[in-house]
Amino acid sequence: MRRLHSLLGIIPVGLFLTQHLIVNHFATQGEAAFNKASHFMANLPFVIFLEIFVIYLPLMYHAFYGVYIAFTSKHNPGKYSYMRNILFVAQRFTGIFLVVFIAWHVFETRFQVAIGNAAEADFNMMENILSNPLMLAFYIVGVTAATFHLANGFWSFLVTWGITQSEKSQRMASYFTLLVFVVLTIIGIRALLAFV
Repeated sequence: MRRLHSLLGIIPVGLFLTQHLIVNHFATQGEAAFNKASHFMANLPFVIFLEIFVIYLPLMYHAFYGVYIAFTSKHNPGKYSYMRNILFVAQRFTGIFLVVFIAWHVFETRFQVAIGNAAEADFNMMENILSNPLMLAFYIVGVTAATFHLANGFWSFLVTWGITQSEKSQRMASYFTLLVFVVLTIIGIRALLAFV
């Protein structure tokens, strides 16, 4: 179950997060560019099937099993470094926070479209949400938590699946996942600031 949790966190959830941030980044090119990208994604063939089986079900399994792991895991100070244990704890805290953040984000966007309060999740919708400074701060923390959780989870995925076993390979993976975190965080925050 942990290996499935790890796998789903990278594929498809991690890939979806990356794609979502890139689509949102079109906001930096203006309202028309974002709306075109968003409209394209919302009108993919079999979009309901894709959302249910490629996004929502894997995300729900990853989230619910992740909360279970967060509340039952023990620290491993003898096996990993002090920094690795800090990242271990941060992974659990960001995971719990993300359950709340993602639920709120889906409620504010997809749910509002589904019940007819909005025609589609477009630039104006995000501009209205992020015009509130508290919501902007909440979204900045949410995006940063998501990119950290993905990048640190990718490091754990590489260990869990036996890809990085040596100390050297784990150190190299740390540098790579740090780069993933920085790049995706910049993309995500630039996208958010483009709406304000």
